[in-house]
Amino acid sequence: MLISKMAAEGGGKEMNEIKTQFTTREGVYKLLTHSEYSRPNRVPFNSQGSNPVKVSFVNVNDQSGNGDRICFNVGRELYFYIYKGVRKAADLSKPIDKRIYKGTQPTCHDFNHLTATAESVSLLVGFSAGQVQLIDPIKKETSKLFNEERLIDKSRVTCVKWVPGSESLFLVSHASGSMYLYNVEHTCGTTAPHYQLLKQGDNYSVHTCKSKSTRNPLLKWTVGEGALNEFAFSPDGKFLACVSQDGFLRVFNFDAVELHGTMKSYFGGLLCVCWSPDGKYIVAGGEDDLVTVWSFLDCRVIARGHGHKSWVSVVAFDHYTTSVEESDPMEFSGSDEDFQDQMIHFGRDRANSTQSRLSKRNSTDSRPVSVTYRFGSVGQDTQLCLWDLTEDILFPHLPLSRTRTHTNVMNATSPPAGATVVAGTPSNATNGNNSGANTPGTNSLSTTLPRSNSLPHSAGTTATANSANKAGSGGGIGGIGSGIMDSAIATGVSKFATLSLHDRKERHHEKDHKRNHSMGHISSKSSDKLNLLTKTKTDPAKTLGTLLCPRMEDVPLLEPLICKKIAHERLTVLIFLEDCLVTACQEGFICTWARPGKVGLLSSQNQASSPSGTVV
Repeated sequence: MLISKMAAEGGGKEMNEIKTQFTTREGVYKLLTHSEYSRPNRVPFNSQGSNPVKVSFVNVNDQSGNGDRICFNVGRELYFYIYKGVRKAADLSKPIDKRIYKGTQPTCHDFNHLTATAESVSLLVGFSAGQVQLIDPIKKETSKLFNEERLIDKSRVTCVKWVPGSESLFLVSHASGSMYLYNVEHTCGTTAPHYQLLKQGDNYSVHTCKSKSTRNPLLKWTVGEGALNEFAFSPDGKFLACVSQDGFLRVFNFDAVELHGTMKSYFGGLLCVCWSPDGKYIVAGGEDDLVTVWSFLDCRVIARGHGHKSWVSVVAFDHYTTSVEESDPMEFSGSDEDFQDQMIHFGRDRANSTQSRLSKRNSTDSRPVSVTYRFGSVGQDTQLCLWDLTEDILFPHLPLSRTRTHTNVMNATSPPAGATVVAGTPSNATNGNNSGANTPGTNSLSTTLPRSNSLPHSAGTTATANSANKAGSGGGIGGIGSGIMDSAIATGVSKFATLSLHDRKERHHEKDHKRNHSMGHISSKSSDKLNLLTKTKTDPAKTLGTLLCPRMEDVPLLEPLICKKIAHERLTVLIFLEDCLVTACQEGFICTWARPGKVGLLSSQNQASSPSGTVV
């Protein structure tokens, strides 16, 4: 009782305190306690052994201006409500639809945004026993059941999504490691399907269904080893990113059924994946407690982020805070309030304009395009982390602009062993979105791995290193510690993506990762050749130190902008909407966090936009 009271008041310094607000450079994000969605009785769900709570949104574009709808599963139950977001309190006594299933549990769901109207929505629901149901929670009709007899796949459905731009095609992944393409118009047949090989590649194969009349599934994909945990379509719908229990990210050209590129986790399985709004970067998270940023153009890891203390369950880009700045690089010397006003202005770009502007090529223009990507992650450690991906990470070999010369960069050899060093990307007098680097074409990036010694060392290195050491003494490689916000260095550093730029080779075996011992002490000579391995991919010792899985010291290590404990149970949902972000935990509580300045918006201000924040 005491802890919850302190949490409500925002006071107290207990490590177990649940945060109800947090501050970034845009301002304060606040938990709206009246906008919490859950089961009608609001009783915490006993989540032992049950499937993760998932949330899906759709906008039905009705005339009232309140067209957002939310669907979530808790245990054997599935709920469908009007979502009032930051505008009004949630009314849990009136679900539009509620279903209780026997013998199987819902595991995931997805709305078809193309066909949604105020009178009808198409919702796909995947189940723990392998079936997929198509329902309309507005008309209350159960339309169809796919894989009803479990002849296609008997394992749990891990992810289900409508194919972008299609009213009838959907893709389903299973814990068996297989993915199936269905058409809602076709039946599944009364016998087990027979397959014919269509295409085979490196650790994947695709089969067509061999039958006289067209039936489901249209295609069967077998990908990697172990469960296929999640997949995500690129913003243009042409590519498919899959993450599997074997630790691999595999990116396919969906229509051509060809492998585009792969990446291997640092340790264990990969559990979640998402695309940047422009489709240039993919972020994956998993059992190595890291978030890994992978370049789609270069097919290589460009950064890792460490802030979570357990498995990362969801990663998502914030399309509304990903900012594009096209003005000249400028010195910024105003107050913090001016700084926040300016940054809020950048963050107001709508998702579609962000995508079009991100895709511009400005290499010959004297005014560079400057980009900052914002993404978030939640994990089983009950923590929410926000991250900024800035230009010094994206384009490490392009010349630094004059405004960057104030940045304090850590000397590679100065920190004592075991120190956590935080270097601000843009510092005191820069606004951070203007590094002067041009947005690259496909071939303009160097393929060498970014290293800390390619950046200039400033005169104040040692002093900054010491203060950073004190400020960040609360965690392992990435533990940024809540104390950093109170330290003297915070004003210059914490406004932007912070980054450990020092070379950690001396202490690589000592504290590179808390699970490092499980991979064995691998000689640095054993696999330093940056060649892609084909036959021995599943052996971690063979992939570490290659392009598939660079060593920890060979890629920049991001520090989170914020890392806050926001729930009692493991977190399973993170969705960025225009006015808020939505999180959910395994107890069955779906929380709405109002963006800065967005508390208590009037319904007339709500624009009828896609609530999922996806760009079609």
